[in-house]
Amino acid sequence: MSEHYHDVGDLRFLKEMGKLAPTEFNAWLSLDNVVRREDGAIPRKYRELIALGVAFTTQCPYCIEVHVKGAKAAGASREEITESSLIAAALRAGGAATHGAMALKFYDQV
Repeated sequence: MSEHYHDVGDLRFLKEMGKLAPTEFNAWLSLDNVVRREDGAIPRKYRELIALGVAFTTQCPYCIEVHVKGAKAAGASREEITESSLIAAALRAGGAATHGAMALKFYDQV
């Protein structure tokens, strides 16, 4: 297969998406801009680390790149970036374990 799933060149289609569905695209862009706020109760560095943890769990390589760069620019250390990935991993593992408990509940209901 010659096509790459994650090709940074694909981001050029975002401009087209904005033209094809401007209302929805601008709503999404506004949500994305929430991370970059400087006037919120949560400081920018922590906003970026939270976004990075979410990007790890959703496994979006573009979001990971953008939020690593944003976190670094906001003063996050390599250690903080690393810890955010492992916190995300712990939460993913916790979700799998609790869904396993839910599976047992469903099994017992049958």
